[in-house]
Amino acid sequence: MSFTEIPILDLALAGDPATKPAFLADLRHVLMEVGFLYLKNVGIPDELFSQVITEGRGFFDIPQEEKLKIEMKNAKSFLGYSQLSAEITAGKVDHREQIDLSTEHPIPAPDAPLYYNLLAPNQWPSESILPNFRPVFTEYMQRMGAVSTAFTSLIAEAISLPANAFNKYFDVDQQHKLKVVKYPDVSELGIDDDAGIEGQGVGPHKDSMLSSYLLQANHHRGLQVQNMKGQWIDCPPIAGTLVVAIGQGLEALTQGVCCSTTHRVLSPPAGKGSRFSIPFFQGVRGDATFEDLENVGVGKVPEDVKEQRRRVLERNGGTRLDDVEFTFRAGGVARTLGEATLRNRVKSHPDVGERWYLDILRDIRAQQLEERQTAAAAAEAQ
Repeated sequence: MSFTEIPILDLALAGDPATKPAFLADLRHVLMEVGFLYLKNVGIPDELFSQVITEGRGFFDIPQEEKLKIEMKNAKSFLGYSQLSAEITAGKVDHREQIDLSTEHPIPAPDAPLYYNLLAPNQWPSESILPNFRPVFTEYMQRMGAVSTAFTSLIAEAISLPANAFNKYFDVDQQHKLKVVKYPDVSELGIDDDAGIEGQGVGPHKDSMLSSYLLQANHHRGLQVQNMKGQWIDCPPIAGTLVVAIGQGLEALTQGVCCSTTHRVLSPPAGKGSRFSIPFFQGVRGDATFEDLENVGVGKVPEDVKEQRRRVLERNGGTRLDDVEFTFRAGGVARTLGEATLRNRVKSHPDVGERWYLDILRDIRAQQLEERQTAAAAAEAQ
């Protein structure tokens, strides 16, 4: 039977030789059967978590004109502030307001590949208004980068690979990304609860890289994970934990042994106030080619581990088909992960595409039109 709740793992157990084998066994189960977990005792001080939440929520209280000074469309990097309902997932508008940050890099050279534009300085809110925002999030991203790299090593060990199996996909100064997100309740969005219409905080999707780490910043529910039967399973906030999602990149690199799971966020009900969350996304080297990604796993993941994953799929009726876009797929326009990531960002933020990447946006829109026409013709033929 497919999962009906999200498991909780204690990272502290991985640091003790006496308890590490049991931790790795539990982790393998999660990787093969769920693709989502709560992780506690990650090694980050509670005080820093509290500061991150306070500063993150405080960002949305500053004047709108201050937010617009650092609006995402001002820069080629897709870093900065996005107004409410400015992003698109699964072809529909996401009802969220957010700021995107990353571990910082200098502006790339003029002759660098176009996707190097994603590596850039952040657009920070004014220190005169939020003096602690930049230092708090700089420290948090640095610490989370170390947590994510260490956890990726444990993932490798859990599926009988060397601990350093995925190190080749990280740069020395690897860029990681982070969002601070506010989801208004449906009454703020003008949606009538009585009509039975759910607000889309974020539409159904899978995270694209290796792993992501979500800090749920207040008590609101809304995050849901889809099991192999197509059921939506709640993933409510649990104090002292991060929610870890396995990305499509890890699924590709392990030949499907580690499953990447579809998830979504529903807008809070009317009168409940806004939901806040702070997801951290582990980065991967943008220069990695799809050929590298597809070939790394061949002959690497042990056959007994692959067989265990096959038995999981058989027990649950096989892999559930869905229409969530898969980023790590060769044969398309993009040759490298960086190119694919840039195209996805343009698709999600067409306002940035209109200003900086018009050729890519036109190509995406032409592709979308062709897909709609093909789907319409197929429906008519039936």
